[in-house]
Amino acid sequence: MGSNLQIPHNNWTPIRDRKSPALAGSKGFKHLFVPASPPPEERLQEAAKPQRRRRPPTGRKLACPRHLDQPLLGNGRKYYLHLLTSEELVARGMPAGKAKLVINAYPVLVLSSEWLEELYCASCGQKRWYHLTKAPDGAISLRLAPRDLWGQVAHVDPTVPNPTVGEFTRREARRHRDQKRMFE
Repeated sequence: MGSNLQIPHNNWTPIRDRKSPALAGSKGFKHLFVPASPPPEERLQEAAKPQRRRRPPTGRKLACPRHLDQPLLGNGRKYYLHLLTSEELVARGMPAGKAKLVINAYPVLVLSSEWLEELYCASCGQKRWYHLTKAPDGAISLRLAPRDLWGQVAHVDPTVPNPTVGEFTRREARRHRDQKRMFE
């Protein structure tokens, strides 16, 4: 009895070996189709294609206010600002009536568009705290963070040292930080 099986695609070849592991225990199948290896020129084209789609990096590009050509580098730790009064919202441009409604609904309002972040400039050679503001169009503006903004950040006070650091460790770190270079 002749088989009228059609090859589903011209790149597929039939396997008629009954001893192959794919056909072991199958009684009703006479053919198993597997993809054939492509011709050499197609293999070269496939090798030249990238394995996945690559997109250009879209990270934020912040420049130092003093050195406009120098990018600022950060560790990604953001301290978001918290607002407690309606006057703070009015100062940011919200109508007074709406500001009172928002503060009544949310006693502590976290601003996801404003935060404090420590950034490093290689030209200056030091880290500074900046107040970053993200506009609705996605543009980020920055300025040096004034000390009074730290009152709007929860659980952080830069004037008080970390309570989990021991007295000896703090004293030794201060000694090494203030020490002049002894060796060149």
